[in-house]
Amino acid sequence: MLSSKIIEWYHQNKRNLPWRETSNPYFIWLSEVILQQTRVDQGLEYYLRFIEAYPTVFDLAGAHQEEVLRNWQGLGYYSRARNLHAAAQYIANELNGNFPSTFTELKKMKGVGDYTAAAISSIAFGEKKAVVDGNVYRVLSRLFEIDTPINSNKGIKKFSNLADSLIDNKRPGDYNQAMMELGATICKPKKPLCPECPLAAECQSLKNQTQQNYPVKINKTKVRDRYFNYLVVENESKIFFQKRPQKGIWAGLFEFPLIETDKVVEDFQLLVKNLPDWIKPKDIAIGIPSSKIHLLSHQRINARFWPIDLAKVDNQTRINFFTEDEIEQLPKHQLIVNYLNDNPIFKT
Repeated sequence: MLSSKIIEWYHQNKRNLPWRETSNPYFIWLSEVILQQTRVDQGLEYYLRFIEAYPTVFDLAGAHQEEVLRNWQGLGYYSRARNLHAAAQYIANELNGNFPSTFTELKKMKGVGDYTAAAISSIAFGEKKAVVDGNVYRVLSRLFEIDTPINSNKGIKKFSNLADSLIDNKRPGDYNQAMMELGATICKPKKPLCPECPLAAECQSLKNQTQQNYPVKINKTKVRDRYFNYLVVENESKIFFQKRPQKGIWAGLFEFPLIETDKVVEDFQLLVKNLPDWIKPKDIAIGIPSSKIHLLSHQRINARFWPIDLAKVDNQTRINFFTEDEIEQLPKHQLIVNYLNDNPIFKT
């Protein structure tokens, strides 16, 4: 039986990961959210950081959102951190800390979709609900040579039904983890390790040498170019930072004042008319700008950083100027972190 084969393989070959040594749904949930769009080797550091900082759901619920975002810094897709925090508050405040135990109830948590709900319910509570993530799509499409696009409505339904039909009745959590592990370590996107696969005898794409044709995906992604001009404003060894709006990319994170334009700006004078009111052209000295390109899933950020020495600052504006140590504690998105790492802006 296919499920028995893969579970046996899993128990003999699985990677030693801390979230696999617990049945605590809170820890399993943390790991699943952290590992969305994230490699295991990168996610492990954040998982350990979070369970140390927030050992219970009540600890996470009681934390300030900026602190949670700061601990998430560098992991990207920050909506995951905001949803994680909101869901923790839902469990702590509305469910008295009792973690939802079924697929249906888990989906009521903010940021929890079909995949995450199936993973938690099967692993922590033994519910017979199959997970379907990128790894599982790849294994199933190659195993049965399924050419239905995985990102089409028809494909999503077809793979979900197939996964549910194959899941082990008695060990659904082990089966789900085995499928994900197989996709991550053996049935890789490029150069799959077919001779080591426990399902090699059943795999149709291996038989026909068509592994690289699967999975099939409709290319829907269109990358949009955006042009950001960051004003790195310094006054008396402090730098101005502001919080982004609560909607859009990097919501709620801190960055330099931003002027967005429709193309690359080479001459600072073209930005003068759009300067914030508190920056007076007569009070500034402009340094040498630097540029960075930052790629998001559907956007390419063409960023230009303009060092500005500001002579005068009013008292109301001064509250947004921070020291080096204070900036370190602010939750910032990766583009700003990269700039700070490459361009020490405080004089030593």
